[in-house]
Amino acid sequence: MDFGAALLFPFQWLVSAILVGLHDGLSIVGMPAASGWTWTLSIIGLVLAIRTALIPVALKQIRAQRRMRQLQPDLKELQEKYNGRTDALSRQAMAQEQMALYKKHGTNPFSACLPLLIQVPFFFALFTVLSGIPTAAAKGQGIGAMSAEQVVQFGESSIFGAPLAASMLHGTPPGGNVVAVWILSIVMILTMTAAQFITQKHVMARNMSAETVAGPVMRQQKALLYALPLVFGAGGIIFPIGVLIYWTTTNLWTMVQQFVLDPRS
Repeated sequence: MDFGAALLFPFQWLVSAILVGLHDGLSIVGMPAASGWTWTLSIIGLVLAIRTALIPVALKQIRAQRRMRQLQPDLKELQEKYNGRTDALSRQAMAQEQMALYKKHGTNPFSACLPLLIQVPFFFALFTVLSGIPTAAAKGQGIGAMSAEQVVQFGESSIFGAPLAASMLHGTPPGGNVVAVWILSIVMILTMTAAQFITQKHVMARNMSAETVAGPVMRQQKALLYALPLVFGAGGIIFPIGVLIYWTTTNLWTMVQQFVLDPRS
């Protein structure tokens, strides 16, 4: 096991344990254990569990966004102060004054990225768990907290004829409907990218000051506004259906959460 795999292993075990726990709970209340819908609801429940636990972090993120907005006039003034001064001492002095401003306002440029960064290991853990199911099933092995029987069960489950372990790029397992895989994947890719676009557009409209709108920061933000959904959308072709369900649910949660916790005044 290499260093990256060893680092990811605890997250794989935690993600699979939550997934199995939710699946077993749904089975107890009467849903068929082998049903793709039981596993789908388990994945959605996994998102709800992780994102509910992250609500305090999301509130801190929104406060950080507001403080960054309040900081924009001071940053603009600082940039004007050092405009045209490209020597090393001036750049160092500007960086120090900029850090002092961040400290004064109790924020930093990376605070708004914290919830996303926290989710990254969970996302990759789920991706590796679901992507490894066909191989593990063929070898009769379990993955994380999933038993060998549950791995086979998940690998054979489907919704609308699309196996949860299938992906557009890596193909459809025997017995699955290729057309259903493509249609369902495209619908979820479009949904998750649209939700991300709407969320980012709301954040920009809510937190960009009048001074920033006409500046280079706004141009960078606009570039990211259109580039990131395209990147994630293109990446969606390699994601198994189960991962697309997770990512789509996550983006929809983020969109709704942003509008609820930080509505426009």
